[in-house]
Amino acid sequence: MKMMNFYFPFHLVSMSPWPLMMSLNLLLFFLMVLKFFFEFNNIMLIIVLINLLLIMYQWWRDVIRESTFQGDHSNKVYSMLRLGMFMFILSEIMFFLSFFWCYFHMYLSPSLEIGLNWPPMIINVFNPYNIPLLNTILLLSSGVTITWCHFSILNKFKLDAFFSIFLTLFLGILFTFYQYKEYKESYFCINDSVYGSIFFMSTGFHGMHVLIGTLFIMICFYRLMKNQFSLIHHLGFEMSSWYWHFVDIVWLFLYLFVYWICY
Repeated sequence: MKMMNFYFPFHLVSMSPWPLMMSLNLLLFFLMVLKFFFEFNNIMLIIVLINLLLIMYQWWRDVIRESTFQGDHSNKVYSMLRLGMFMFILSEIMFFLSFFWCYFHMYLSPSLEIGLNWPPMIINVFNPYNIPLLNTILLLSSGVTITWCHFSILNKFKLDAFFSIFLTLFLGILFTFYQYKEYKESYFCINDSVYGSIFFMSTGFHGMHVLIGTLFIMICFYRLMKNQFSLIHHLGFEMSSWYWHFVDIVWLFLYLFVYWICY
C-alpha cells in the first residue's frame, strides 16, 4: 500500500521548563516589589530579577535555536507568530487605554476632594518644554533609526544596519536616563492626589516598556552581529521594531495629554 506524505506546517514545541519557571518567578517578583515598598528590603527583589533575566536568556536562546538553526519556523509559523505579536500589542494598547480613561475622567470632571481643579492646586506640574520635549525628540528619533535599520536589513546594507540599531539602543538608554532625572527632580510623588498616581503609573509603565524594548533590540543587535538575520529571515527584529513603534506612539499621547495639555 502506497504511503502518503502529509505536509504539516505547524511547529509542535518540545517540552520546556521555562514557561512554568517564568510564571513562578513573575509571581515572586511582584511579591518582592510589594515587600520592597513596605519594608524597603531589595535583596530578594534583586535575586528574583536576576533569575528572571536568566530564564529570559535561556528561553530566548531556545526559540532562536528552533527558528534559525533547526528550521522549525515555517511560513505558517511565521504568520501565526506575527498574529500573536499583533494581539499582544493590542492587549498593551488596552492596558494604556485604562490609564488614559482614568486620566480623562478626572480631567473632564475633577472631584471636590481635589478642589474641582485639574491638575490639583497642590501639584507643581513639569514644564513640557524641558525634559519631556527632549525625551519626545529622542524617542521619535529612535523610531526613525530603527526604521532605517529595517530598511538596511532588507537591502543588505550591513554597516548601516549595525550603526542604526546601535543608535536606536543609545537613544533608548538616553531616554531612560532622562526619565530617571525627571523623576528625581519631581516636586510631587505617586501618593500626591490622583494626579500623582496617574502620572507615575502611566509614565512609569511606559518607562518599563522602554526598558523591555531596549532589551529586545539589544538581543537583535547581538543576533545581527552573529549574522542571524537575512532578507527573508528577520522576524525577531521585525517584532522588536513593531514594539518600539508602539512605545513611540504611546509616548506621543502621554506627552500631549499628561504633560502639555496640563501646563
